[in-house]
Amino acid sequence: MEMFSNLSFSVLGFSCNQFGLQSPEVSHETLNILKYVRPGGGFVPKFPVFGKVEVNGLNEEPLFTYLKESLPFVNPVIGDIKKFYWSPIKVNDIRWNFEKFLITADGMPFKRYELHCPIDKVEKDIAELL
Repeated sequence: MEMFSNLSFSVLGFSCNQFGLQSPEVSHETLNILKYVRPGGGFVPKFPVFGKVEVNGLNEEPLFTYLKESLPFVNPVIGDIKKFYWSPIKVNDIRWNFEKFLITADGMPFKRYELHCPIDKVEKDIAELL
């Protein structure tokens, strides 16, 4: 966010508890969790963090349905389904926390990144779009 904040760019954060039940807090607690627990150390995001959503399954937010339909999955390994808390499980589901979507300024899904994608690759793609 700091690198591109002077341009037409923003990061949007969404909390989700569907991956190993790692985010049990309620939406109004999310900013305090970020600040004091994970990552902690007084971290305050410089981007909007929205309330908790479901990104997979029957109750997934329509935004994530659209993104997943627009951009194919980036990791062919589904993972340990005992740690997934949604149903039905689909091939194009978000696999784990910190999967990212890059969307153009006019709202078109551009690229999807798996959680282990090096951030410099994401930064390069953002720079090319801007």
